Amino acid sequence: MPAPNPAALDFLLTRRSRPAKTLAAPGPDRAALEPILTAALRVPDHGKLEPWRLIVLEGAALARLARLAADLGEASGRVPEQTAKGVSQFAESPLCVAVVAVPRPTDKVPAWEQDLSAGCVCLNLVSAALAAGWGACWLTGWPAYDAAFLSGLGLAPGERIAGFVHIGTETAAPPERPRPDLSATVSWVSE
Repeated sequence: MPAPNPAALDFLLTRRSRPAKTLAAPGPDRAALEPILTAALRVPDHGKLEPWRLIVLEGAALARLARLAADLGEASGRVPEQTAKGVSQFAESPLCVAVVAVPRPTDKVPAWEQDLSAGCVCLNLVSAALAAGWGACWLTGWPAYDAAFLSGLGLAPGERIAGFVHIGTETAAPPERPRPDLSATVSWVSE
């Protein structure tokens, strides 16, 4: 017989990311962040490769990355709105965890499965932060794909951003949004 955990299931059925613009300081300190990070890393990891790493960004690091995004956005000729969006996710964030996909060379685990594991870290990180009482969201945006920005973040060749997870104090709860219709997205195969 299964041993249900109704509180955990209720949390998963009602969890909701918080828009980055609704997150304010303070963010979690290191002691509060440690169990969140520990939970984030409890993901499927075929071959125990740990094909990811985390970079915790706070304070001056976030300000530096906001300036870098502004400079790169302007230099690349991005439209001002696009540049501003890339800048604001770092300028306005109380704390950001960059989840870096780090593919490991192996014949046993395809790169795609390693990428999925890094994506699971992002979702676990958001869920753990929400469960701990913080607001959190998972973003990417153009900085996640800009080679110069990634270099400024300290990524090595071959590493990619799976997500920027922003964590802070929730200032406003977003309204509920429509959820997927099971009848339109689930197939049942019995034979």
